[in-house]
Amino acid sequence: MALPDYLQETAKDYAKQLTATTSVPIQTGTFTGRQFVAGEDPLQTQAINLATQGIGSYQPFLTSAQQAITQAGQDVAGLSPFMGAGAGTGAGSIASFMSPYQQGVIDETLRQFDQSRVSGRRDIQDAAVQAGAFGGGREGALLGQYDADSLANRTGLQAQLLQQGFQNAQLARQNAFNQQQALANARAGLAQNQFALSNFQRAGQAGDVSNLGQLGAFRQGIDQSQLAADQQAAQTAAYEPFGRLSQYGQGITGLSGGVAAQQFQAPPTPSPFSTALSTALGIGGLFGKFR
Repeated sequence: MALPDYLQETAKDYAKQLTATTSVPIQTGTFTGRQFVAGEDPLQTQAINLATQGIGSYQPFLTSAQQAITQAGQDVAGLSPFMGAGAGTGAGSIASFMSPYQQGVIDETLRQFDQSRVSGRRDIQDAAVQAGAFGGGREGALLGQYDADSLANRTGLQAQLLQQGFQNAQLARQNAFNQQQALANARAGLAQNQFALSNFQRAGQAGDVSNLGQLGAFRQGIDQSQLAADQQAAQTAAYEPFGRLSQYGQGITGLSGGVAAQQFQAPPTPSPFSTALSTALGIGGLFGKFR
């Protein structure tokens, strides 16, 4: 069906406008490109820098912990000489803790004792002389009893000194064991603390990086939404002439009489360009051809 005469000039005007509009390339650069992609948010940059700077920052704690473990192992090994009753003369034995001056102390004490014993015998003899019983049986009995008592006392004194030295050595050995054990425990505790600090440092840093990254992504999403709106507005403006032509052409087809406007409609959600072109083709069929 041909266009009515009263629409001929209108159709020609439409054709001219369509030709003029389509002859100019669509400025796609106004709504495409990286300018519509949100850039990295400063918080995201901070998260990346923090993560990069923190790589291996926990290593000093691990190194310290490993060193403490090694030292604790050596300290534990140092306890082995103290195991057992302490017999013998090797390292960790009671004998190894005996004072090197003990025998000298014992010898000097016994020397002074012997001097006192000799003085005591002399006193007994002097008393016998004064009593006129020197060389008598009573003097001999007194001296014999005195010598027996002195020998017993001397032996007891020597045993007491030896026992005191032994007890002192035992106490010194026990103190050395306790100190070695305390040192091993302290270094083992230090190793545990260093491991804990290492884990705490890594967990804290990971939390900071995660929080910064999430906040940065949130703000980046807001920026992207704004850019998407700008992009849509730019695209709408670029295709606006085609939208007007499409409405113009559909008005012509509606006035042509007997030609349904939907016959020339494009598929759902068409671009303004394709709608205008579809309408133009429909009008062209009615008009016969564009001149």
